[in-house]
Amino acid sequence: MASWDLFLITVSALVGILLVLTHISTQVLQEAVGSASQSGTADSQPVSRTADSNYLPAAETQETPVGLDDPVPPEMGDSATEQPSHTQPPTTRPSAGGSTRTDQPELSLTTRSLWANVVFTQGLFGLLLAVIAWQTGVPAAAFGLALEALSATAVASGLAVGVALYGLSELSVRGLGRLGTEPPTALREALAAETPGGWAVLLLVVLPVIAVFEELLFRGAMIGALSVGFDLPVWLLVIVSSVTFGLGHSAQGRTGMVVTGLLGVGLAGVFVWSESLVVVIVAHYVINALEFVVHERG
Repeated sequence: MASWDLFLITVSALVGILLVLTHISTQVLQEAVGSASQSGTADSQPVSRTADSNYLPAAETQETPVGLDDPVPPEMGDSATEQPSHTQPPTTRPSAGGSTRTDQPELSLTTRSLWANVVFTQGLFGLLLAVIAWQTGVPAAAFGLALEALSATAVASGLAVGVALYGLSELSVRGLGRLGTEPPTALREALAAETPGGWAVLLLVVLPVIAVFEELLFRGAMIGALSVGFDLPVWLLVIVSSVTFGLGHSAQGRTGMVVTGLLGVGLAGVFVWSESLVVVIVAHYVINALEFVVHERG
């Protein structure tokens, strides 16, 4: 028999930890952007940036910096470039008064390090969630992973839903942009690939890990499992999970959180309708993949 109370407590703790990590990550990003804004020109010292697509705190690295030109928000500034892993020597530039100035390079997180950060952290928390479900006796079917949900029809439905929700997401961003809000592009651009091999890693490893973990937590656990274990209105679970989903993307800025929260409502509705976690995992992946391919391919 499932220990639903213990499942609720442990999942709530897991969500709390993720939100704390998100807050730390967002603060780091804001400090990096503030430093870049104060520099004012391309001749300023490079600014380090340390965060993944969603919840990760700063990571230590010895690699060259990711570019940072635009305001931050699962989507960021001029495209982050992948550079060889070595430290650049100080550069000397003439100042306005004729003297020279030495710019000391800073150590920061590269695109590949960001990918590793995402895969490790979300993979680890996904594993913890699976262990929690196993230890508390919550069945896979409660997450929307019953055998009948694993089908080609579910995959096809997910593809269609993903394309539709991506279109709605683009319209939402443009609509909010007309109100004077900054588009959530910075983190996306920091994670963007620059080589064919990089695109393979991004599309075949990083984005699938994100889609699987986030849907397993926000839709599978917070809606599917809790609706089975507790007598709670589904609409209440949809609202709570979607708001939490948006807050978990605070590194994307206010616009990013609003759009992500709305996407969460759409994915939650599809999950409740289909009763299949596979459908929303595929849809989530399609949304993220289209974001990168459409906006960062060039």
